[in-house]
Amino acid sequence: MMVEIREALRQAIDEEMARDEKVFVIGEEVGDYNGAYKVTKGLLDKWGPKRVIDAPISENGFVGLSIGAAMTGLRPIVEFMSWNFSFVAADQLISNACKMYFMSGGRFSVPIVFRGPNGAAAQVSSQHSHCVESIYGVLPGWMIISPSNAYDAKGLLKAAIRENNPVLFLENELDYGDKMEIPEKEYLIPIGKGKVLQKGEHLTLVSYSRMLKPCKAAAMELSKRGIKVEIIDLRTIKPLDISLIAESVKKTHFCVLVEEGHIFSGICAEIGFQIQEYCFDFLDAPVKRVCQKETPMPYSKILEKETMPTKERIVCTIEETLCLTR
Repeated sequence: MMVEIREALRQAIDEEMARDEKVFVIGEEVGDYNGAYKVTKGLLDKWGPKRVIDAPISENGFVGLSIGAAMTGLRPIVEFMSWNFSFVAADQLISNACKMYFMSGGRFSVPIVFRGPNGAAAQVSSQHSHCVESIYGVLPGWMIISPSNAYDAKGLLKAAIRENNPVLFLENELDYGDKMEIPEKEYLIPIGKGKVLQKGEHLTLVSYSRMLKPCKAAAMELSKRGIKVEIIDLRTIKPLDISLIAESVKKTHFCVLVEEGHIFSGICAEIGFQIQEYCFDFLDAPVKRVCQKETPMPYSKILEKETMPTKERIVCTIEETLCLTR
């Protein structure tokens, strides 16, 4: 059936709530309003206010409550209206959620999923455009997932809900309406496994989430010149499927990394280091990165586009890597 990403996420939540009575949803406007982006549409009517809980505008409060619920055996799905608002709950997330298993000597698991839109939307400016994966990714204890399509979103969210460790599930506001065909039969996608979206032989292009769109466009443009780019969708950022990336780099000998977040201390910085650690002898050129420029996100549409990775910037970087501009 053809579904939008928001609908695929809703199916995953609904199916897991039916499968396990310990699963519940909590967040701002997830009930009566059907969710800020309608991911939880209809779930309140089906499951009632004890399992679809409208929380007050107090992220630190309902995140702390949910962590406690997870420690006592429930399986909360916490929706952040935006991952930018997760910073209000930073103490609960950083000091408790990802560390409780270790601090308790393994006595308390925290089977909890934090989900919502991550990164920039359309003209939401600097305070609503953060990419949180590199901020939270430095902390041990998290799994971090960032799907790029409806099929992966459903299969990975179902796997995340069943996981006994805390999971950060990063979506994108601008992608919620993207449609694709997904199976009606139940399926799960294993956490920690990337995917080769397009096979190639001349260069490996690695990205995830919304940035795969300009990556595909860049690869298509270069294909007209006979350059075959291999595209890898990470799907899971942590744990990283470095073996899949390494296998591709050892074949192509060139690599460009793309992420929506900033270049300094970003996800691509970590991936680039791991590539040189595992593939140094196979590289014929340094690994290059295309990231958001080192400035807070501007409000202007023109400046916003100038700041973000684009097809043009990716093409230019690939040309430089392959020395096509000489």
